Amino acid sequence: MKKIHFIISLFVLATLIGCANDDGGTIDLDGVSAPANISALTTVTQDNTGKVTFVPKGEGATQYKINFGDGSAESAYVAPGEGIVHTYAEGVYQAKITAMGINGKITAVDKEVVVSFRAPENLVVLITNDIAISKKVTVKATADFALFYDVYFGEAGKPDPVSANNGDPVSYTYQQAGVYTIRVVSKSAAIQTTEKTQQFEAILILNPTASAPTPPNRQVGDVISIYGSKYTNLAGVNYFPDWGQASQGSSWSEFDLNGDKMLNYIKLSYQGIALAEGTSIDVSGMDYIHMDVWTADVEKIETSLINTAGKERPVVKNLTANQWTSIDIPISAFTSQDGFIVTNIFQLKLVGTPWAQGTVFIDNIYFYKEGTSLTPAPTPTKAAGDVISLFSDAYTNIPMSTWRTSWSSAVLEETAISGNAVKKYADLDFVGVEPVAPIDATAMTHFHVDVWSSDFTEFRIKLVDFGANGVYNGAGSDDVEHEIKFTAPVQGGWVSLDIPLSDFTGLTTRGHIAQLIYSGKPAGSHTVYIDNVYFHK
Repeated sequence: MKKIHFIISLFVLATLIGCANDDGGTIDLDGVSAPANISALTTVTQDNTGKVTFVPKGEGATQYKINFGDGSAESAYVAPGEGIVHTYAEGVYQAKITAMGINGKITAVDKEVVVSFRAPENLVVLITNDIAISKKVTVKATADFALFYDVYFGEAGKPDPVSANNGDPVSYTYQQAGVYTIRVVSKSAAIQTTEKTQQFEAILILNPTASAPTPPNRQVGDVISIYGSKYTNLAGVNYFPDWGQASQGSSWSEFDLNGDKMLNYIKLSYQGIALAEGTSIDVSGMDYIHMDVWTADVEKIETSLINTAGKERPVVKNLTANQWTSIDIPISAFTSQDGFIVTNIFQLKLVGTPWAQGTVFIDNIYFYKEGTSLTPAPTPTKAAGDVISLFSDAYTNIPMSTWRTSWSSAVLEETAISGNAVKKYADLDFVGVEPVAPIDATAMTHFHVDVWSSDFTEFRIKLVDFGANGVYNGAGSDDVEHEIKFTAPVQGGWVSLDIPLSDFTGLTTRGHIAQLIYSGKPAGSHTVYIDNVYFHK
């Protein structure tokens, strides 16, 4: 394990322990970038004392220090979120903020500090609405002799100001659109402040300003398209059948965004989409239903499939305001509800939360399957008594704590290929897998996993033995993560990795394996399917 010979915060140390110092391109300490976007909110007391407080911030920093620029000794290092206080004489100073990362790399930036016992003068306030995010307002204030300013945005229940350095912008998103009284108080080290008050309307952006993501290229037989321009849509689809939605105030139109058309449902209560009269589709061979949804004010959307037997099953998804939310719902999420049949789907239903209040824009509604090249992984042949299985339809699996540790940004989806359960990791950087109890693999000789990806160029597996005390890098652990790298693995087909445990160099105990770590390249951007994870002899 790489030794760290400088002080880091307890939070970062805990993160390193949890991540087990993965070196798959994103955790290797030598490969971690120096801190970035370093700055500090700098405030001064309005009592003519010149007492200035720095609160440094940035990305990838574990500690900060300040050279105050007045010839005094620089500060000691402090953890993120802590303030550093210094008293200046009146004047203008060039302070230096130094940020250190987990590997000792540093980034230093200069910060002008104006300490004036004159009240700010020539205060100029600029207030603007965000062009893409509803109800988001940005204030930028500048004044001579000022160091920072406070903004009171005037929304009920939000009495505390938001502070920013003089000349830096500060943003706020209101709960409701409307006209608000915004008060800006510009401050120097003087007792007296300077302020301006202005009425400003926070507007609700009611439509997207950019198109939905373009769907990928797919084989004709792998898609059933309901609406969109990428694939050929089913003929005769009715996007606003008369189910009584109009009585709820709901309506619809086809919105045209610079030639890109999309469905627009206004005051969405419930909305039906019906196939042509007498038509139904069999989606049992599909893996997902997809849609892209944009909204400024709908929190959730419920999607139901309805079959010709009059049965329907819903799945609810959260929406992110002011941006496109791409939704992929496994067909198994419907069929797992009381054995719902999807061989005769003839209608869809969409329900908004809150009811009949919000507006949605929807594009790219289609069913799809992963592709004809993605078939189930090979069926294991080892006898059950010779296996410790973590995940496989062929064996009884041991209890697992997680298949995606919190320190991974990968997206885990529990899905199936032709009825065979698999783990799908999208945007894989690195991911930890942990059993409920450490695995005693002393009687085993091999570790096995089947992996499939259309775009990885390297795949890595680590086994981590936490030792008898169950703590990584504690007494009893072997103090090493044991990694196997597979370069240039076959793409677009299952790769069966049956690895002798002796190949994990240094893994001597094998009696307390408490973590597996998967990673690969290109880090953070590829998709991997995993099946049949087990130890065997």
